[in-house]
Amino acid sequence: MKTLVTPTVKTITFALCALILTLMSSCNHKTPVEFIVHNAKVYTVDDHFSTAQAFAVKGGKFVAIGNDETIMNQYVAKETIDAEGKAIYPGFMDGHCHFMGYGENLVRWANLKGCRSFDEVIERLKEHDSLYPAEWLLGRGWDQNLWEKAEFPDNTKLADIFPNKKVLLTRVDGHAVLVSKEVLELAGIDESTKMDGGMALIKDGQCTGVLLDNMADAAKALIPPMTTEQRSQALLKAEENCKAVGLTHVTDAGLDIATIELIDSLQEAGLLRMHINAMVNPDDETMDHFMQQGVIDKQRLSVRSVKIYADGALGSRGAKLIEPYSDDPTNTGLIVENDDFYRHVCQKAYDAGYQVCCHAIGDGGVHHILDIYSEFLKGKNDLRWRIEHSQVVDEADFHRYGEYSVIPSIQTTHCTSDMDWADERLGEERIKNAYAYQRLLQENGWVVNGTDFPIEDISPIYTFYAAVARKHLDGTPAEGFQIENALTREQALLSITMWVAKGCFLEDRKGSIEVGKDADFVILGRDIMTVAENEIPDTKVKMCYIH
Repeated sequence: MKTLVTPTVKTITFALCALILTLMSSCNHKTPVEFIVHNAKVYTVDDHFSTAQAFAVKGGKFVAIGNDETIMNQYVAKETIDAEGKAIYPGFMDGHCHFMGYGENLVRWANLKGCRSFDEVIERLKEHDSLYPAEWLLGRGWDQNLWEKAEFPDNTKLADIFPNKKVLLTRVDGHAVLVSKEVLELAGIDESTKMDGGMALIKDGQCTGVLLDNMADAAKALIPPMTTEQRSQALLKAEENCKAVGLTHVTDAGLDIATIELIDSLQEAGLLRMHINAMVNPDDETMDHFMQQGVIDKQRLSVRSVKIYADGALGSRGAKLIEPYSDDPTNTGLIVENDDFYRHVCQKAYDAGYQVCCHAIGDGGVHHILDIYSEFLKGKNDLRWRIEHSQVVDEADFHRYGEYSVIPSIQTTHCTSDMDWADERLGEERIKNAYAYQRLLQENGWVVNGTDFPIEDISPIYTFYAAVARKHLDGTPAEGFQIENALTREQALLSITMWVAKGCFLEDRKGSIEVGKDADFVILGRDIMTVAENEIPDTKVKMCYIH
């Protein structure tokens, strides 16, 4: 017969103490961190495009990435976040936008995007004017291509409905405005006015109030500036909205000294956390102010590029084409500056180690700026000079992106916004070389992607969807637009993370979830890398963290 041995109280107590000491010893050997995220599918976007389950963060940096067991066993944190199996990505980055302009729109301008008629424009202006009465009535976002009669408006109704008020309404692309007669008089513009790089539309011998490019800029320059308080409010509201859609970094394509210094002061005060890559305006005062300091690379602000314009926009027929517009045979668009200006800016930038980032939409604009760039770049290099938009490229010019290491900075939602009417501007042959993102990508192996907001929606998820589907948000056209130039999902994710970081020389700090990099990340409600294509646009941001 076997004897049952009952443990004594002393034995049990000793065993419990040993267990507690073992657990305490284990905890004492764990490395303390600020927080741990686990139970996730982490797309690191590293060189191998690897995935992980968890990561640890300390001092605003990723300090470890791996599986749940390894991270939980090796690190201890005051806060542990269970991602509940959701997908996590590096913080989304917008490679070309107008952050300050977007914020200003939120606090100062009537929203005219999506108006289906000029009458709807008028109704929105009435509502805005009743809420925010002022000497100037400002609006942005109208697009005559959405109207039943797709023709430019004139200012007749403005005079009837808003008498004695200064009205300025910016077209969706930012390259055309409709202004009231009061603004025309204030600017000294009439049917006889001529301006290099600008144009006033004339009808029946009279100025209609529609001004293009440099002439539009002359009118916009008359708008009274916002106060510093208003501008600060605009920047903080813009950040709030950007973070809500998963953006942790933006590149603002063209800022003045005062705005960049205001951004810097808000960041230094801890009020503005988003990282901003600021392109400087190309006037000598602004360029000298920053270029004499050299490249500026702070924790949340980088300044190392200058923004110039080659031409206008396709929607307003200001984009420079090699051959005339198919729907306007008398017009080839505009080159907005003379070559001495382009060479002057490029030389200053080259000498200071700054990037040149040039807006060029038409094939004539792209060709012209590639000619200018070639005088300075002279072959393969790592200067990362960019052509912003690169919407229409002549067949003979694609290879020159690779030859001179020029980086295409694209906006994939421009393709889906324009695809219903772009063929009317370009014709059936030239349209084949428009929005050719896959072809452009192959030249250097990467592209920078953005939105150009407020021209397009700020959502990087819409940017991703447009890149892979080339469809409207409702899924049309069913086969996609020129789908051979769609990006793969992997390429699309790179284009709004790692490649944006590379486009502003931040690839060692941002763009991927890797040890030592800034702990910027976003958790989505759906995995955009695997869900059905039509489910991508409805994906929501669950969490956006900026280090």
